[in-house]
Amino acid sequence: MRSTTVPPGTPCPAPRAGEPPLHRLEIAGPHAPPFAAGSFDEMGPLSRADRPHRHTFYEIVHITAGSGIHVVDLARWPVRPAHLVVILPGQIHCWEEQRGLDGTLALFTEDFLVDHPDDHRLLRRLAGTRGLDLDAEDDLRTGRLMAELAAEYRQRTAGYQTVLRALLHVLVVRTARLAAPGTGPGRGPDPRRAPAPGEEPVPGEAAAPGAAAASGETSALAEAFARLTARPETAAWSVRECAERLGVTAGHLTQAVRAATGRSPGRLLIEARVYRAQRLLVHTGLPVRQVAARVGITDPAYFCRFFRRETGSSPGDWRKHHSRHHQSIEAPETRA
Repeated sequence: MRSTTVPPGTPCPAPRAGEPPLHRLEIAGPHAPPFAAGSFDEMGPLSRADRPHRHTFYEIVHITAGSGIHVVDLARWPVRPAHLVVILPGQIHCWEEQRGLDGTLALFTEDFLVDHPDDHRLLRRLAGTRGLDLDAEDDLRTGRLMAELAAEYRQRTAGYQTVLRALLHVLVVRTARLAAPGTGPGRGPDPRRAPAPGEEPVPGEAAAPGAAAASGETSALAEAFARLTARPETAAWSVRECAERLGVTAGHLTQAVRAATGRSPGRLLIEARVYRAQRLLVHTGLPVRQVAARVGITDPAYFCRFFRRETGSSPGDWRKHHSRHHQSIEAPETRA
């Protein structure tokens, strides 16, 4: 797995044919924390990138000025001031139709969450939605937290890494509270968005039908499974292969995932494969047979039947109805 961080000025490596660029987090040195915070301008031109790309890191964006369209995976959402967006590692996103777009960003890798591992789940629950429209009070509170993060990052005085982790944890937990149902109009998870594969409810949200209360060990295993299925190289893995990687039996993994999510790991693996295929169809010019290969299916005809069964649409129709006016990069000239 490629490193999630690089020294400043390191060029973005060339992506695989048909895939969007992968940006890594620039840090000052080997002992610097995998974290950065500041305004769009302070974070550099890539913070306003208008072409589809991915990150190796999390990104929290507090919009304070201007407007635009946030394209994330398979959706497009308008953004304006008093808006908060969470972007996960690996999600494809960009900013379109920008008009004076500005705000504060917090960028950090998974390693930075080591003190608060449950924050992974909360961030995954927040990502991929339209974001949060904040009222005046919440916007002010969020702005203060983001400003404190940026100031601590710039000043880097004694103990600043501990302060950064504590402030980030407060920001994540408070944002998750705002996203929970019943906290005000326009704040809850968008009803048009299907849950991301393996995602779990935020505190206070009802679990999926039939889901049991999960212990800490069970939740941790389900969380590890969700992160595993988000990795492209696991697209063709079976439940048994995932269980072996996680050091448990397939039966134990199935029990843990059902308890935490109400769904079987086999179903979540299928959903993850379909989701990756949808993203490749929308954001790349790869031919269908190469999309099939990227998600671990060697027979294009079977892939078309599988995709239609799961989505109700053929791969070609899905691409035609969901692709934007541009793609992440041009399709390869030689179509193998």
